[in-house]
Amino acid sequence: MPIISADGIDTYYEVRGDGPPVLMYSPGGFDARIEKWTDLGVYKKIKLLDHLPKHFKCILFDRRENGRSGGRIELITWDHFVRQGIAIIDALKIEKVHLIGGCMGCSPVIAFGATHPERSLSMVHYWPVGGANYRISSHQRFARHLAFVEEHGLRAVTELAKSHEKNFSSDPRGGPWVQTIRKSDVFARAYASQDNETYRLLVTAMYRGLFDRDTAPGAEPEEMLNLNIPSLIVPGNDKFHATSAAWYLHECLRGSTFWDIPVKQQSEANAPKKIIDFIQKHKSV
Repeated sequence: MPIISADGIDTYYEVRGDGPPVLMYSPGGFDARIEKWTDLGVYKKIKLLDHLPKHFKCILFDRRENGRSGGRIELITWDHFVRQGIAIIDALKIEKVHLIGGCMGCSPVIAFGATHPERSLSMVHYWPVGGANYRISSHQRFARHLAFVEEHGLRAVTELAKSHEKNFSSDPRGGPWVQTIRKSDVFARAYASQDNETYRLLVTAMYRGLFDRDTAPGAEPEEMLNLNIPSLIVPGNDKFHATSAAWYLHECLRGSTFWDIPVKQQSEANAPKKIIDFIQKHKSV
């Protein structure tokens, strides 16, 4: 398997196609694996990976703590996901990339652009997460995990993780490191040996930092207002991908293109072409 060390974490990645490089942050919330581009909701419908690799070098990866990538117990911020992406393109000796994020993958794309504008050719935000319901549900998921830890302890979390194949979104009790626990016995032992109270404080700070607003998280509005990166925003319209969050990004990202198309009209016939045309227009920015 193609594995590189990205920010000190084993990261599974794939490169498909050739042409201008496109770094793709997978959708799927806390199950952000490459496969989510083809088997999850709207992405299954629009089939980006059937079209984009014909025009671009698509760099795909399992986000840390997900799929075949490893993880590390620490207070994770959006910048940690940015550092993973930077490490991947550094390993591939790529200086500048176009960025595509789907769902929760839009937040690290925003953070990437805010912290590394000199390496960002363009940004595509497909169904950015956000909205009051998204923040509330995210907090509730972490609260359920911490309640399980308080009642049963961290060793019980490792036992639960190995008893089924559910991810954090499907069974919040397992927590954000559930896939890494399942993947590595060494990691599982280290996880179980932590002090419960220290862990609780770390996780509380983590989710409050990641999901800190009732709109699209990832970067401060002042940071985005200072950017001059061509951006395409495609809105969702449900409890986790509020249309208001997409409009917020459009407001904050100067000169961004908002594709004002209803969800039902987004299809394989129009979505890949829209993205391909946008990236090609800005391939030499």
